[in-house]
Amino acid sequence: MICPDWALPWFAPYRGVASPVLARLAAGQPVHQALGHERFEPAGPLAAGYEQHVAATGRVPTRHNAHDLFNGLVWLRCPAFKAALNRAHIAAPPAPPGRRGPVRDALTLLDESGLLLVAPAPLQQALREQDWGTLFITRRALWQETRALVVGHALLEKLLAPRPPLCARVLFVADAEAPQLPATLCPADLPPLPVLGIPGWWAPNAAHGFYADDRIFRPKRLASAPA
Repeated sequence: MICPDWALPWFAPYRGVASPVLARLAAGQPVHQALGHERFEPAGPLAAGYEQHVAATGRVPTRHNAHDLFNGLVWLRCPAFKAALNRAHIAAPPAPPGRRGPVRDALTLLDESGLLLVAPAPLQQALREQDWGTLFITRRALWQETRALVVGHALLEKLLAPRPPLCARVLFVADAEAPQLPATLCPADLPPLPVLGIPGWWAPNAAHGFYADDRIFRPKRLASAPA
């Protein structure tokens, strides 16, 4: 189904949980079984919404595809974080019919495209301002003090075929292994980050010219990052 290069920095944190899962997939098991935990069940009609079902039953409906496989791997690698996202969805203020509201919009961005980032204050400020020159060139050495963990399962799936426009939405945390969701959250709290711009993650970004494409590294006033 998938054949990731586990040496790549966005996949490397999942190597340990993924190895037995992929072995079971290769033996012919469907994704929900290959994930090897009773939490996962076959996808089917739900009496309530997805998040409500997960909260009520503790079970995660799982289709036999790469998207849901990565969702399962994030659950296996970061169960407390995924459970916190689910609880926050349930606790979010009601929204008009057909809308999620800003809190659930932000939670969905994290779930699909999130990246947890431990970073010094100057890098946090530069990213919030989308000051790419400061973030990636002037302050480049500070990236040695960071820790980044991709937790967005849709983003992980897209990174099977990496390309410069792929964008994460960043949650700054004190500890990527024990992240805390803020009490309030909206999409504006999650700055966009083109993940292949992270120093050490993609060889071409060693050349400063990599960051010159303003269709990818957009000034903040022009930014409209994909979810």
